[in-house]
Amino acid sequence: MAKKENMTFESATARLEEIVKLLERGNSSLDESLKLYEEGVALVRFCNEALDNAEKRIKILTPSANGDMIEKDFFEEE
Repeated sequence: MAKKENMTFESATARLEEIVKLLERGNSSLDESLKLYEEGVALVRFCNEALDNAEKRIKILTPSANGDMIEKDFFEEE
């Protein structure tokens, strides 16, 4: 697996796709399959963390009562 600090969301999802294909073939040994599974779990965690961080950065612009645009968090409760 690529080092976490050099990994992108896109490279992680591409590697996940490779892992799924390898596991679906069913010709890996039990030990190899377990290593692939563990790598996949780590990649899913990395991707979920990246998505959570991206969600926190999303802002929306909405008009205020006086017509000015105000910025607020996308997931902010109203």
